[in-house]
Amino acid sequence: MITSLKILNYALIEHLDISFSDGMTCITGETGAGKSILMGGLSLVLGKRADLSVLKDNSKKCIVEASFLIDNYPLKEFFEEAELDYESETILRREIIPSGKSRAFINDTPVTLDKINRLSEFLIDVHSQHENQSLFKSEYQFLVLDALAENDQTLLEYRNNLAEFQNTQKELNDFRLSADNAKKECDYNQFLFDELVSADLQSDMLSPIEEEIDQLSNVEDLQLYISQSIQIIEDEQIGLSSQFNSLKSALNNAANKSKSYADLYERISSLDIDLKDVLDELSNKYETLESNPTLLENLNQKLDKIQSLFQKHQVANVGDLIKIKNELEKRLEETHNLEDKIEGLKTKLNQVEQTLEHLAGKLNKNRQKAIPKLCGEMEQIISKMGMQRAKFKVVLNPSDTFLNNGKEQIDFLFSANLGAAFRPIKKVASGGEMSRIMLSIKSILSRFKQLPTIVFDEIDTGVSGTVSNEIGNIMAQMAQYMQVFTITHLPQVAAKGKQHYKVYKQVYETSTQTKIKEMNQEERVVELAQMLSGEDLTQTAVDHARQLLN
Repeated sequence: MITSLKILNYALIEHLDISFSDGMTCITGETGAGKSILMGGLSLVLGKRADLSVLKDNSKKCIVEASFLIDNYPLKEFFEEAELDYESETILRREIIPSGKSRAFINDTPVTLDKINRLSEFLIDVHSQHENQSLFKSEYQFLVLDALAENDQTLLEYRNNLAEFQNTQKELNDFRLSADNAKKECDYNQFLFDELVSADLQSDMLSPIEEEIDQLSNVEDLQLYISQSIQIIEDEQIGLSSQFNSLKSALNNAANKSKSYADLYERISSLDIDLKDVLDELSNKYETLESNPTLLENLNQKLDKIQSLFQKHQVANVGDLIKIKNELEKRLEETHNLEDKIEGLKTKLNQVEQTLEHLAGKLNKNRQKAIPKLCGEMEQIISKMGMQRAKFKVVLNPSDTFLNNGKEQIDFLFSANLGAAFRPIKKVASGGEMSRIMLSIKSILSRFKQLPTIVFDEIDTGVSGTVSNEIGNIMAQMAQYMQVFTITHLPQVAAKGKQHYKVYKQVYETSTQTKIKEMNQEERVVELAQMLSGEDLTQTAVDHARQLLN
């Protein structure tokens, strides 16, 4: 609820500082006294755009500040998201400086107009004969019906599942698109992968292949060199083996004569053993060394293939080719896994869809039960406001898709006269009828939901005394559940208020100012009497005013 309003240097208001209580507050005043200025100041602090024309004195800034008690509203999450300090008594402030710039604050923290607008939607609902458009919106119509149907928890559960359904559907579409794109590349990636697999890649394979190619390419020369080497070792006259035997015999004789030569003998004996090993290995190689054109061709082809792969993949070693092969294998595996993920998402989507169907059916069932109650209460209320023959019908039309409020659309239909066909409210109801319909709806809603403070701005214009009394009663009943303001010209409505403010103009020598004052009981009697009879007060009007207040 709003607890106070301060206005400085706005239009005809030089300074205004008023406090409000809970319940119903009435604001009266003659036409042109400045009630619309008061509403303009309130709209400014709620986020309406403004310019220099609102400044009473162009050399000073305009300030409008309003205090609200907000504990009853679910606003902590809003304050966290907006990075604002949450205070039980929250202050909204707007400033228009002489340069024309506007600033907005929430609890002394600068904010954008968008933030202050969003917050104000939770705090105040300004309702006039020209502001009934929300009644035409299906979201508002569902809000009204669901309040009576007690669908809050079911609707919350439905919307949570709807969000999951939509997210899963989007994820499924994304995976399908990825799968389509992957399939286009899959064949080519598979070809590249198979080509690398067929190369039988090993990180240390290149050197042995090149070495074997060198050997096979020079078999005849190698056979000649090995044969010559064997002959040099084995020749009976001058071969190394024969010479080593003579050397060993001489050093053995020397060692027998002097132990100082024993080491030399051992060293020569070791070399003789190594020479025999070399001879054995040369003999083995000579025996196995043979020309193999087929193997040589195969090795050259393998080497050419690896070199070709180097060029194709723009790398310089086998290790990089192996990395590319592994990456291709991973991509191919991911492509195959996409199908599994798609099937999993299909299953999940089907499960959530079944849950939504169940919840949508539950919402519909509760609404169907609540429709007669809603129509009956609305007809009863507007009947008291002079629309005795009016009838309402609420129609729920099935939808093929899941919508924000279930799997159905809603229509509020209205018949103003007996026997008249039911048609959408916006097509058949007049402005005055719309205001009374909206009043009846909000009076019903006030019993079920924590509504923002509501301001009725002259919605009772043009109604009779009897009807105006009922309008006042309905507003007073609403005030038992919420804070209600009404700007009115009707004494029957003004008499219902817990507080009563009068807006008036004060003329000075050089200026005119709009002022507002809270009236006591006797002042209210006079104000109501004047509203009944005009400036010339009669005792009858005064007595009637006292009767209205009592």
